[in-house]
Amino acid sequence: MALIINGEHIDDEIIEAEFRHIKSHYERTLQVACCERDPEFRGIAKDNLTSRALLGQESRRRYPEVSEADVTARLTKLIDEAGGETQFYMNIGMPMKDEAVVRENVSGGVRLDKMLQEIYAPEPEPTEAELRECYEANLKHYMTEEEIKASHITKSLQGATSRKEIYQAMRDVRSQLLAGADFAKLAEEHRNAEQQQIDLGWFKRGEFMEEFETIAFSMGEGEISPVFTTQLGFHVCTVTGRRPSVALPFEDVRAEVRNRFIEEYRDKKFNAFLEELKATAKVEDTDPEGHNCGH
Repeated sequence: MALIINGEHIDDEIIEAEFRHIKSHYERTLQVACCERDPEFRGIAKDNLTSRALLGQESRRRYPEVSEADVTARLTKLIDEAGGETQFYMNIGMPMKDEAVVRENVSGGVRLDKMLQEIYAPEPEPTEAELRECYEANLKHYMTEEEIKASHITKSLQGATSRKEIYQAMRDVRSQLLAGADFAKLAEEHRNAEQQQIDLGWFKRGEFMEEFETIAFSMGEGEISPVFTTQLGFHVCTVTGRRPSVALPFEDVRAEVRNRFIEEYRDKKFNAFLEELKATAKVEDTDPEGHNCGH
């Protein structure tokens, strides 16, 4: 048994599952290769499990009993948020409905909510100066999205005898554009169909294909792109306008700023409370090194 918190044993399988969950997150975000950060991830896993155990122990101490009505209300809300009972049980990884087990787990959430409400109370009402300070400190969260306006020339592969033929044709088009040819006129000459758009108008990231946006948003206004491909074929594009990201006025985001201020207050209270629990806890780690991945 690798982890014992105030006498509560944490199974190795639970530690391993938490470790794998953390590692997979970093693998998805391309922040890890193989096993180089395994000791760090295993440490995070154990710290997470220690925190959860301590919070659970303290909430049970403060609220040994919770009402069936509170449990039912919370369970009903969770089921509604999941889109129904079937989806709820799928989400929690329970192949068969076992309401007794679920209600016991949900009661832990009720206890935790009650304890956190007690810890956070009374929540402050921020002053105007505090809100504006919070706004300035978190300005990156209150910015408009960058927009560009672009036009493109596209040739699909439909009906072509070879990719090389289309690619060479688009290279020729690009050469003409670089030599000063009018983009709109060339685009009309090479348009595959009458309904094909040339001027794409204004757009933000996430509104077009990723391959297209990667090229377009990296360009300066008036620049002619290299020939590139998407699932629609070969493209050459130009950026005809750019609206940079700018800060939204404080008054427009006042409610969001207030919510962030309260969330930051809660985070500070929660972290301080958790550190108090850890300071007095008896935590035994019988396997501090963890297991090697074997690679």
